[in-house]
Amino acid sequence: MPHRSAPARLTRRAFLRTTSLAGTLAVGGALPRWARAQALKSFTASHSVSTFVYGQHLVAAQKKFFEEEGLKTPDFVVPGGGAKVVQALAAGQVQVALGDSNHPLKITEKGKEALMVFATDTRCSYANIVVRKELHDKGVRSVEALADQKLVGRKAVVAATAIGSGTYVYGVYVLKNIKAADAKSVHDHVEWVGGGASTTMLGGLKAGKFDAIMAVPEWQSAAVEEGFGRAIYDVADEKAWNRVFGGRVPVTVGYVLKETVEKSPDVVQGYVNACYRAQQWIRKAKDDEIVELLWKPYMDTFKREVVLESVRYYKTIFDWDFLIEEKDYERGMKVWVPLAVDKPIPYAKAVDMSFVQKAQQKYKS
Repeated sequence: MPHRSAPARLTRRAFLRTTSLAGTLAVGGALPRWARAQALKSFTASHSVSTFVYGQHLVAAQKKFFEEEGLKTPDFVVPGGGAKVVQALAAGQVQVALGDSNHPLKITEKGKEALMVFATDTRCSYANIVVRKELHDKGVRSVEALADQKLVGRKAVVAATAIGSGTYVYGVYVLKNIKAADAKSVHDHVEWVGGGASTTMLGGLKAGKFDAIMAVPEWQSAAVEEGFGRAIYDVADEKAWNRVFGGRVPVTVGYVLKETVEKSPDVVQGYVNACYRAQQWIRKAKDDEIVELLWKPYMDTFKREVVLESVRYYKTIFDWDFLIEEKDYERGMKVWVPLAVDKPIPYAKAVDMSFVQKAQQKYKS
């Protein structure tokens, strides 16, 4: 006859805690903190680098919005590049991600459907073009002038972080859609190279290795403040953006696998709710208040002033309602095909706005 283990002994403390919880629930009272913590669902989230372009994640964590939506605040997976975030999400190592809108499209194109569930901005923050100061002084003060070999001295060398990266995709689109003096596109008159990360991109521009770089706001500010670069295309200028892109484009998005939506819709809803609330907080908060919340926990590798300037910059391009309109998505598809994905993917297959709509309903401002 098999031996049966004795039932686990219920300690006095556990008994009191259990009966106390039952009593609380019976009278409709609020759960104590320890019980609320146990009830929270774990989930995993990722973004490439901790800068303010991904501020919604970070604010939601610091303000405890995830916990208020029934989720444990995640330990973010921050691998240092968008391609690595894509790999982590596609492999199921993380459930939700915040990154470039072409990332979920790439996952879908490879046979595993992914969905954009909100957008955080309306313009691409890394489509800025900064030229080295020497060329600016010689008269290269517009994108068109990059094509003038008399001014540049040769074919202009333009650096993206890597060939095929987001900076490359948006940079090529800008140069292809601006005409040079000979009626060809500026793109036909430049040479693209991979410039790497912050140190090598800025160092290459400063040393004259690159004639121009695609720049995130922090790089643009550094080049201008240190006196070795000047902006010739700035997406903070809405007219300059619209001249090339024709209107809003969802560039940074929250995205998930379709199977996550099917298996864990409550997690996706809680995640979207928390990020939406964070976006509304960012909209109303003072710039200094945002920096105070995020600088030391996430961004202290930058000077405080740089983070403050970044906050001011992104506030000009953030999408406050989080919605991805079909016309904006189609405008983006002109950018993404064929440099990011081979063929267009229909809006209905790539976008699910139901979670944002529920978040908006729950948190009407």
